[in-house]
Amino acid sequence: MTKPFILATALMAATALTTPAFAQTVLRLDEVAVGELDPAKASDYADSILMFNVYDTLVLPRQGGPGYEPHLATGWEVDGATYTFTLRDDVTFQSGNPLRAADVVYSLNRMHEIGQGLSFLFPDVEAEAIDERTVRFTLAEQNAPFIASLVRLPIVDQVLVQEQATDDDPWAEAYLSGTAAGSGAYSVTSHNPQELTVMALNDGYFLPINDAAPDQVRLRYSLEAATVRTLLAQGEHDISSQWLPPEVMRALAAGGAQMFTESGTGAFYVKLNTARAPLDDVNCRQALAHAFDYGTALQMVAITDDVSSGSPSTGAVPVGMFGANAPEMALTRDLDAARAYLAECPTAPEDFNLEISWIAEVPVEERFALLMQANFAELGISSSIATLPWALFTERVANPENTPHISQIFANAVTGDPDTLLYNMYHSSTPGTWQSPEYLSDAQVDEALEAGRRGPSDDEREAAYSALNARLMELAPTIYAYDRQSVFAASNRVHAPALSDPAMAFGVDGVGFTFRLMEMTGE
Repeated sequence: MTKPFILATALMAATALTTPAFAQTVLRLDEVAVGELDPAKASDYADSILMFNVYDTLVLPRQGGPGYEPHLATGWEVDGATYTFTLRDDVTFQSGNPLRAADVVYSLNRMHEIGQGLSFLFPDVEAEAIDERTVRFTLAEQNAPFIASLVRLPIVDQVLVQEQATDDDPWAEAYLSGTAAGSGAYSVTSHNPQELTVMALNDGYFLPINDAAPDQVRLRYSLEAATVRTLLAQGEHDISSQWLPPEVMRALAAGGAQMFTESGTGAFYVKLNTARAPLDDVNCRQALAHAFDYGTALQMVAITDDVSSGSPSTGAVPVGMFGANAPEMALTRDLDAARAYLAECPTAPEDFNLEISWIAEVPVEERFALLMQANFAELGISSSIATLPWALFTERVANPENTPHISQIFANAVTGDPDTLLYNMYHSSTPGTWQSPEYLSDAQVDEALEAGRRGPSDDEREAAYSALNARLMELAPTIYAYDRQSVFAASNRVHAPALSDPAMAFGVDGVGFTFRLMEMTGE
């Protein structure tokens, strides 16, 4: 053997050891625990990321504009309260089983029977399989937001799930809490809802996948802000959660991190328990709403000159949705008005003894709790601050006596429609959940919410939600701190058009994290 040949052989061997022929690209991101993998129970942001990648739905929000487009369906017809969908014929679940109309019926029935997660989106809805590729939904009455609601009905593989069911677990909840039965672009290879979900690209997906989409995704839960900052700085993380404190976001932006955003239709809500004295009196609530420092709250969530987690609130309905006030009608602090309302409040300021709570997993809320305590103290109102883990908070709000006087919630319309943001907050039939710790009961509010559901025209819905907005501002069950958008710090290894280009955005929480549309740049 010649010397050049020997050297060339050695060089090729060394290269083979250090550079795999087919190197996997890995996307690493984090969110707040828990990561709920069961479609009938999923409701939070981490759950949404899982659902939109592991499962598919009949429709998806239109990218870059309002409205909805077929996804698992090829189209649909509407006849009053009846909706008939035709399914694609080229979809298989990750098990290899073909998609059938029976799977859609089963998915809805399973969600109804389990009764958790976002099942409230489908009251009095029945489904039947007309044939293998046709499914018909029958509603109790005409419901304008129904198409939007289908964004939150992930379709499960009936054959696979029923194989895992038992007499004690007829809906295979144990099985679907740890693995998936979907048709999505990513499959679940391992899942710990408190620590980590690992997903792998599904090469058999029925739609195109970006050539540079990640081969593997590692979604971690409840990382400390300092940990995320260090990992991003060291090139060992790609996308942060939206819950990093603003100063950490600012430091990451100054260090060269990208700032991804997802603008949904929601807000930061300071919820007042209207069933517990002294906030059972409207004048006491109005005093708090007028004493709140909206300007400082916005300063607290600014990240750069161009990027912020908030924009000025104009009322109960976020700007851009049916019934919203104009942007120039931004809410501002008015201490004179606050004092006037307080004078009509039957409880003396020093006797308020308000409990201001904040969610332990969302540390930025502590700052708002301190801001409120200082704002209210200027009126002589006494208060204390309580830190509540999410699980304890959801337990406490189950009845009005245990619900804190003041709760803090970040919420978006889960389907992009105002009905799914506001109905379950304020309709008198829906108290006792994390969405509705106000315990509001008002006939005018109920009528406006019901009119918004009936529609059917945009003009009718605009009028209904405008009336709702006015009535809620009159009743003040909530302090509408600011309209919000989610902001994520990201490395330069990942390109995500749906999170960086408004013309590519979906407008519904979590859909921007459709991994098959992302690109791993390798930088």
